[in-house]
Amino acid sequence: MSFDRLIDKIVEMKNPTVAGLDPKLDFIPDYIKKAAFERYGETLNGAAEALYQFNKGLIDELCDIVPAVKPQCAYYEMYGWQGVRALYDTIEYAKSKGMFVITDGKRNDIGTTMQAYATAHLGEVQVANEKIAPFGADALTVNGYLGSDGINPLLDVCKLNDKGIFVLVKTSNKSSGELQDRAIGEYSSLYSLMGEMCENWGSDTIGKYGYSAVGAVVGATYPEQLNQLRKELPHTFFLVPGYGAQGGSADSVAPAFDKNGIGAVINSSRAIMCAYQKQECDEKDYAKAARKEALRMRDEINSAINK
Repeated sequence: MSFDRLIDKIVEMKNPTVAGLDPKLDFIPDYIKKAAFERYGETLNGAAEALYQFNKGLIDELCDIVPAVKPQCAYYEMYGWQGVRALYDTIEYAKSKGMFVITDGKRNDIGTTMQAYATAHLGEVQVANEKIAPFGADALTVNGYLGSDGINPLLDVCKLNDKGIFVLVKTSNKSSGELQDRAIGEYSSLYSLMGEMCENWGSDTIGKYGYSAVGAVVGATYPEQLNQLRKELPHTFFLVPGYGAQGGSADSVAPAFDKNGIGAVINSSRAIMCAYQKQECDEKDYAKAARKEALRMRDEINSAINK
């Protein structure tokens, strides 16, 4: 299954992390923006070119030490169709470097509409006599709170194309408890029910490491719930946001891992992308600064796991 491929890379690199590629023009070094604007003008085309060149530099420095990248769709869509083109180019480039790609789209709909989302991000579309992958990511984040009608169309695509999904279960934002922590029926919380549904949805897609193609998004900012869900969901692989800028630490993400030291991938976005600003180095060394931060993060998390 798809997450077997991700776990293989995690084990090979000894690095259970993913670099979030959430670029805004404010994050991008001036020399990259200057070159893009000289070529395309101060336009959405220029902005998209800057995003892509920034991402290429990061991918080049990270691809041999970080197993995966996670581009967030919103940061590309805000620059129009040109930005979406940069998203496509980023996915294609990361995959050419051997990286596993998680598209963070949090897609949410039912029936044929969800089938269309699944086809766009994880599948292939029929164009006359040709089948073409529109975006070609390896996994997609989705919102499961419309129930099985919104998940089943994805499962068919995942099985056919060896892809995976991460369902929102216990998110890292401060107000997540307003809904997700509410008791429902026999369940102590809505997130526990959603976690159980993930286990059921993925029950016939278990891979060689014991994890299914249906993963869960569980935030680093709630370590107690992370620990609880790891025990409750033995076959559900976790995507853990909230490390770094949102306040999650290596110790708070350690409960996401099973007794074999696998079972989760930890995301860091701004801390890696903007490391050059924090390290106060030359902006042309932004990618090397990102590499340094990614290595620091890897070592810190591995140390916490090994405790």
